[in-house]
Amino acid sequence: MFRWKATAATFAIAALALTGCSGGGSDSGNGGDASGGTLTLGAAIEPLTLDPSGAEWGNRSPYYQAMYDTLLVATPEGTIEPWLATAWEYNEDNTVLTLTLRDDVTFSDGSEMTADVVVENLQRFKDGPSPDASYFANVDTFEAVDAGTVAINLVAPDPSMLNYLTRDAGLVASSEAIAAGDLATNPIGSGPYIYDAAASVPGTSYRYTANPDYWNPDVQHYDELVINVLGDATAQLNAIRAGEANAVKVFSSENLAEIEGAGWTINSNELDVASILLMDRAGEMNEALGDVRVRQAINYAFDREGLLQALESGYGTVTGQMFPESSAAYDPELDDYYGYDPEKARELMAEAGYADGFTLSLPNSAQLGATTYTLHEQALADIGITVEYTDPGSNFIADFLAPKFPAGYIPLEQNPDWQLIQFMVSPTAIFNPFGYQDDQVDAWIEEFQFGDQATQDEVAAELNRYLVEQAWFAPLYRVQGNFPSDADTVVEMLPTNTYPAIYDIYPAN
Repeated sequence: MFRWKATAATFAIAALALTGCSGGGSDSGNGGDASGGTLTLGAAIEPLTLDPSGAEWGNRSPYYQAMYDTLLVATPEGTIEPWLATAWEYNEDNTVLTLTLRDDVTFSDGSEMTADVVVENLQRFKDGPSPDASYFANVDTFEAVDAGTVAINLVAPDPSMLNYLTRDAGLVASSEAIAAGDLATNPIGSGPYIYDAAASVPGTSYRYTANPDYWNPDVQHYDELVINVLGDATAQLNAIRAGEANAVKVFSSENLAEIEGAGWTINSNELDVASILLMDRAGEMNEALGDVRVRQAINYAFDREGLLQALESGYGTVTGQMFPESSAAYDPELDDYYGYDPEKARELMAEAGYADGFTLSLPNSAQLGATTYTLHEQALADIGITVEYTDPGSNFIADFLAPKFPAGYIPLEQNPDWQLIQFMVSPTAIFNPFGYQDDQVDAWIEEFQFGDQATQDEVAAELNRYLVEQAWFAPLYRVQGNFPSDADTVVEMLPTNTYPAIYDIYPAN
């Protein structure tokens, strides 16, 4: 068993289309073999492919979990547990991860899972088009030690490798289906359900039937599974009102009172941290941001409680740090490190030589709401910063990461510590597009990578405080993510993904 230190997730912003949905309703009992009933779920976005080598996680995870098993599994209790792999072990310097595989797993085409098949899948993911292929950046080779054992040989320790194997990187498909070349539309895995292509409408509705030969029937709670794409808040609320789903991922907390009034349970977690990333910390594009006092002033400019109430109806938790509560790095004192103090902010601006203010170019996006940007603009204007917004449209992420802006507002999912470092902090992190480096931060990153658990916990805490003090970011609040379910359906949320595991959704009686 491996305990999570923080949440895992992937980042996605997508332009979503309104789609239809079809009826559901569960009548089977919890546990044991699928004994009847249909589970109908609402998902926010559709999968871009059904081939696991191009898979994504987050809101796209249920499509893949239905058909494919992962090598390890993340649980609602925050642990990593055996799944297709029954055990794992690292060598002394954490550069070889050895996995022992189950010997009773067959794919829905009747072929068997072996070490060679697992290695083939791991290599395909590393070489494939998935946006998460970089999970295996530290992998040198995958090796089938024998028919039931796989070794992952690393060029350097990767403290997140077990986490990756609970996600898209750990999905395993039939080798025969890989050879056939049509996994994108004819997926063959060993998962609890089998994709019904004839009854599905890609982009709109995905239908599955129970796998009669599934190796773990205790988590196979239904005879049929339907996942409907509900691409906006109106479609999601309409499906709930009409009883056309058993559980739905909803975009916001705005309609939670009405949803509860309909007899639904609000299942929730906090994964996203809404933050302004102050990316140009060397002042290459905007000289002012190169001064830590200016970055600190920006942090003091925001009334976090007011923003949470205005933008999220109070659902969520204000924060001043990027590391989440479940992390060893988390320090509750840092949530209030920058209180709302525009006078202090103006003093810092003057000390930095910007008493008359400056102009800051920022991206905006209709996806994130006009009110959000208006309130941010007002807060910054109050301390002398004039915001000039540019809407890159569908190029929002590309322009954000080019980088074409010195800073920008974006909600990001909080990752386990090492992933968070590689995602937002390290010189090669995707959300450190200027490649900003700090000698102290680089030293801590190296200590974390090669250290034991105690060292990692200590280093993460030191790093977290330093990032707050140096104002690398302007975190505002952690957003409550909501997955309502009807009276017939129980949902256990993961602390590590926006969408619950298929196995953790089951009949109420």
